[in-house]
Amino acid sequence: MGNKKIEFNSLKIEELEDLFLSLGEKKFRAEQFFRFMHQKKNFEIENCKQLPKVLIEKLKEIGYINTSSIYTKYESKLDNTKKYLIKLFDNRIIETVFMDYGSYCTVCISSQVGCRMGCTFCASTKENFKRNLTSGEMLNQIYLIENDLNLTINNVVIMGIGEPLDNYNNVIGFLKIINSEKGKNLSLRNITISTCGLVHNIYKLADEKLPITLTISLHNPFQKERREIMPISDNFSIDEILKACKYYFDKTSRRVSFEYTIIKGQNDSREHALELKNILKGLNCHINIIPLNSIKEFDGVAPSTKYIYSFKSMLENYGINATIRKKQGDDINGACGQLRQGVLEEEN
Repeated sequence: MGNKKIEFNSLKIEELEDLFLSLGEKKFRAEQFFRFMHQKKNFEIENCKQLPKVLIEKLKEIGYINTSSIYTKYESKLDNTKKYLIKLFDNRIIETVFMDYGSYCTVCISSQVGCRMGCTFCASTKENFKRNLTSGEMLNQIYLIENDLNLTINNVVIMGIGEPLDNYNNVIGFLKIINSEKGKNLSLRNITISTCGLVHNIYKLADEKLPITLTISLHNPFQKERREIMPISDNFSIDEILKACKYYFDKTSRRVSFEYTIIKGQNDSREHALELKNILKGLNCHINIIPLNSIKEFDGVAPSTKYIYSFKSMLENYGINATIRKKQGDDINGACGQLRQGVLEEEN
């Protein structure tokens, strides 16, 4: 799997067609191969029986399908959440979470091996950043779970390990492949990207004019306090992020959501609620309140359930649309902020 070889399952349909044409093949052969990877969800080139054997051998010479496998699966006893440890081709491990909401199901996928953002309350940043995931590796997480559970995933959130907009090109490739009518054909409206607020790439994403849902990990409306728990705030201020969010809405007409991990005594006062009202005034948005999920490296705790609902009422009284995220997979460390990488390395 050398660096010069082509990773076929990370190519958009147009790129694959161009490749096949350069090999002297017809475009319909590229479509057959694309459907093989993204509809049949098959990782072995030689299993593509629609292609001539000579072409299969040619493809094996110039490229490969990046394969992943399920290393371990944990099933929650509290709900129908399942956490998958996915083994990558280089033996690194990432985590992916399946959540069943009854009428629909969602998969939370990772976009990087590790994370550079350094949020103090998030487990994903506690091991060193290793590398970006390819578009194919992001797709593999979905295909592996669909094959394992024999169902169709109809909602995807890119909120697992990593900062999606720090892996911009591969995430955009993922979106275009998964949305292709010749592949999985998942509606972009059923995909959410969560970011700490990489402002320059929020502008780039807006200019793509993709009808996805953008979610900002805000967690505190005061710049100084946000900097203490989110070091990325040193590079991008709240004012800059909000300006980019307004640009995003103007370009896409898609409402922006803000994630707000509520931490007892740190960001749960009436002053915080009032400042949220002030900074979000005039922006078509929604706040998703997330009770803090515990990790060993952070000693904060969530307020009581009663108080969280009281905080939600404060926001609503200020005219802010707010919801409280239901905890999923808490007993298997599959909840928001609890995902990690590097299990194989720790065991070995």
